Formats: sequence, structure tokens, C-alpha cells
Amino acid sequence: MTENAEIEQQGAHKLVTWLTYAMFFMFAMTTDAVGEIIKIAKLEMGLTNIQASAFHWATMVAVAASGIFLGFLADRIGRKNAIILGLSLYGLASALFFAADTFEVYLTLLFVSGLAIGVFKTAALALIGDITNTTSEHTRTMNAVEGFFGIGAIVGPLLVVFLAARGVSWTWLYLLSAAFCVLMIIAAAMTSYPDKRKTAEEPVSMKRAFALLGNKYALGFSFAIAMYVASEVAIFVWLPSFLEGFTGSDLAMLVAAYAVMIFFVLRALGRFLGVWILKRYSWTSVMLIFSAIIFSCFLASAIFGQTAAVFLLPASGLFMSMVYPTLNSKGISCFPKAEHGAIAGLILFFTAAAAAVGPLLMAFAADVLGGGDMISGFYLATGFAGLLFIAMLFNFLRNPAADVLQNADVL
Repeated sequence: MTENAEIEQQGAHKLVTWLTYAMFFMFAMTTDAVGEIIKIAKLEMGLTNIQASAFHWATMVAVAASGIFLGFLADRIGRKNAIILGLSLYGLASALFFAADTFEVYLTLLFVSGLAIGVFKTAALALIGDITNTTSEHTRTMNAVEGFFGIGAIVGPLLVVFLAARGVSWTWLYLLSAAFCVLMIIAAAMTSYPDKRKTAEEPVSMKRAFALLGNKYALGFSFAIAMYVASEVAIFVWLPSFLEGFTGSDLAMLVAAYAVMIFFVLRALGRFLGVWILKRYSWTSVMLIFSAIIFSCFLASAIFGQTAAVFLLPASGLFMSMVYPTLNSKGISCFPKAEHGAIAGLILFFTAAAAAVGPLLMAFAADVLGGGDMISGFYLATGFAGLLFIAMLFNFLRNPAADVLQNADVL
């Protein structure tokens, strides 16, 4: 490769990297604003808690289905085409929110949005593998990408609160996302994407994606990610309910009022910090230490209740920040680049399934076992965090993926 061609390639890689950052920022604005939207939609449409919870699980179920059934599209039709397809579908569904006025229509649009997220997110995750040269670089880039997702998770709820305070409908948030989609589709269409490296292995298909379920690396990383996601979602879905009725010092009351926002801010900061930390320390050590701290935060909150939870659960966001992008990156890197779309889709399935099922199980535990007290739900969430810690302890002691990740660096 000539020097000019290499410079041109590096420039193209930077462009698609920033487009990936923008995509994650954009869809985080809507998906992580769900708590504020539910609060408003319940009053506007007279919804029950179970009905309103569909604003969360409808999207997550669709993302899970898209990941497992459509994840192969990133490998079959190419990253660029899959990204444009997903963004087009997401933009259309988001724009229609502005014209909708019934719960059933909103539910349908949320499901379509989830399918679209699954398509462009798996393509974006596969693309990161195409433009990074080593598994370590891949992991650092993933942390940066999730950092931008974290920023979107802060901006989205703030925008909903800002709009509500001025009597403006929350659906304007989706119209703004649709406008972002239009800009990103234009940018993606005009940008040169790197060629996907093909292999002589079995052609990518839905059948091949399902076959990955039998792979020990796919299942191992997917299980750990599912336990992490169930722990993380527990905080931003149910922490406000857990802290309901809390009284304490002025500082504690202030933290309680902004607990989820503090969690999101620390999670975003931690993901950018992860780029620095993972350059200097072994990822297996970082995952072990951070998962131990996360488990300790949940365990202390379960034992001591609201007094501990008001500080420890928001603070856990700083240590949660690096877990998902790191495990996601390592899981994807265990496979050839030509299959990165399929494995990213499989991991996305477990991610979204855990995000949908975890909060429902917590609600069931609270209602059936705790008489409506969410402390019972957080006992269950402590179990999720404990299983994550056990998985990371095994990973630290045995490092089962060491050889395949080393080979990925050489190839």
C-alpha cells in the first residue's frame, strides 16, 4: 500500500469511527430516556405500570429478536448497507412518533425501532472489528463507543425533562432522533467503508448465526454480558422505586433525587477512562476487580437497604462502565472478522433479552415475595451481580480465551 493510500484509508477509518460514535449517541437518547417517558406517558394515556413498562421491554424484545434473526445481515449485505438500512428504518419509526397518539401505535413503533437498532448496531459493532488491528485496540475503541452511548443516555432524559417543563411533548425527542438519522444516512452514503475480510468458511446466514450458540466462547461471554446487563438495568429501571420514601441528610436526599442521573454520568465518564486504564492493565484483572466492587455495592445495598443504596448503587456506575464494552469486544474478537456481524448479533440478543427479562423478574420478586417492596427485587439483582463476579473470577484464574485472542492479534 502506498503512503497516500494508507493516509486515505486512515482518514476513512476515522470518519466511520465518528459515525459509529454518533449512532450510539443518537439511539441512547431515546432508549435510556424511557424512565422519564414512562412517567409522562402514564399520566397522558392513563396507563397501568404493567402497560407503561412496555415502553421499555417492547424495544428490548425487538432488539433481541433482531440480533439473533437479523445479525447476519452485517456480514451478508455489508456493514455500510446494513447501517443505512437500519438507520432508515429507525428514522422512519422515530418520525412517526410525532404523528402517533395511541398506546398501541407507540408500542408498534417501539418494536420497529428495536428491530432497526439491532440491524445497525450489529453492523456498527462488526465495523469496529474491521477498522481495528488488534484485540486491545478493539477493546479501547469499544469503550470509547460506549462512552458516547453514555453521553446520549444523559442527554436524552434531560431533553425529556426540559421539554416537559415547557409543556412540549416528549415525542419531539424522537423527531430530533429522526433528523439525526437523516444526517447520518447522508454521511454514511458518502463515506468509504473498509472492505470486509471474507473467509472460505460457511457462508453467513441465519443458520450460521444460530450455530454460534454451540460455541463455548459465544456462550461464555454472552452469559457474563447478560448478568452484567441485568445488574445495570436494575439500577436505572428500579432504583427510583427502591428509594421511594427515603429520608436522610440533605446530601443523601439530593443524591436520591438524582440517583439515576449520577449513575449515568459516572458510567459515561468511566467508559472514557477505560480507554486509559485498559492500555495499562490486564483486562482480566480489571474485570475481576470491577465486578467485585459492583457485587459489593449490590450486596451492601441488599443488606443495609436504602441508606447504603442511595450512595453505592449510583457509584457502581463508575465500575460498571468498562464491563460491557470490554466483554463485548473480547467476545467478538474470538471469531473471524467475516463473522463479526453474526456474533455481534448473538451477543446483542443476550444483551437485550437480559435487559427485558431482568427488570420483569425483579418486579415479580418484589410483588410476589416482597409485598410490593422493591428490596426483594434487589436481592435478585444482587444474585445477578454475584454471578458476574464468579464468571470474572473464573476468567481471571483460567483465562480460557487467551489463546484465541492472541491468535486474533496475529491474523
